[in-house]
Amino acid sequence: MTVTVGSGDLTFQPLEEWEKLPEGWSLHECPGVAVDSQDNVYVLTRGEHPIIVFDRGGNFLGSFGEGLFSNRTHGLYIAHDDSVLVADDGIHTIQKFSSQGEKLMEIGERNNPAPKWSGEPFNRPTSAAIMPSNGDVYVSDGYGNSRIHVYSAAGEYKLSWGSPGIDAGQFIRPHNIAVDANDRVLVADREAHRVQVFDARGKFITMWSNIHRPDAMVLRDGVVFVGELNGMTGVDDAPGLGHRVGVYDLDGKLLERFGDEAEGEGPGQFIAPHGVAVDSHGDLYVSEVAYTIRGQYMDPPKEPKSLKKLLRKR
Repeated sequence: MTVTVGSGDLTFQPLEEWEKLPEGWSLHECPGVAVDSQDNVYVLTRGEHPIIVFDRGGNFLGSFGEGLFSNRTHGLYIAHDDSVLVADDGIHTIQKFSSQGEKLMEIGERNNPAPKWSGEPFNRPTSAAIMPSNGDVYVSDGYGNSRIHVYSAAGEYKLSWGSPGIDAGQFIRPHNIAVDANDRVLVADREAHRVQVFDARGKFITMWSNIHRPDAMVLRDGVVFVGELNGMTGVDDAPGLGHRVGVYDLDGKLLERFGDEAEGEGPGQFIAPHGVAVDSHGDLYVSEVAYTIRGQYMDPPKEPKSLKKLLRKR
């Protein structure tokens, strides 16, 4: 029986299997996923091969980044020019690569974090994005800071904003960042259950509330796909809290939401969405930190499925 999720123009068919890994390879888990202009799919892992590339059909194309990251790879972003940004909260850096895996730049002092909550870059950054109009790099500095930092295309520091708190322009955990066609900066403020929207220099514009622990965002064709993590400690096994994907218009109106109330590895289920991507056909890719959230606590520990493709039905 074919399983579908969503409705109307936002109906998807989850695939049972998609990626074809070389023999003996493992994803371990996947904190990020992104798609380039050719619909090649880049998967950020916490395994031996940090960035694995597939074509749209799931065929293995290659990998890169071996030896350049910690086991806390965190955020993956592909820019308008197909350059690749990777946030690593274990070594406190943002690394930039070409689409072929050539390292182009590193921002941050490797293994030398700024003091926690100092507001200085970086203390466990979570993601980065590029503003197409000028090439500026926007970084969400989210685990040991509550701050957004901006760098030039050459990696020169420009400005920052944000502090710990619940008011507009403050953050509890800025976890992901995206830039729209009007140079608006969207920040997934995870533990405040909201997305905040700013202008290019950090002036607050609006916020979208009632989004359960937003972990990841991707903009495509005028809509925003948002991955939502499961509940916090104490309610992490509660049904209906997270492990789902929401779709919003650029005014923050909810268009669709899907994901079974119960977490799981089956079609239409998620455990811990942490990255989302959409290709030119509208197909959706969801990467999950399923081992960190669930697998490591199983007896014996196992690696749950952490990468899913959902075909757009039109």
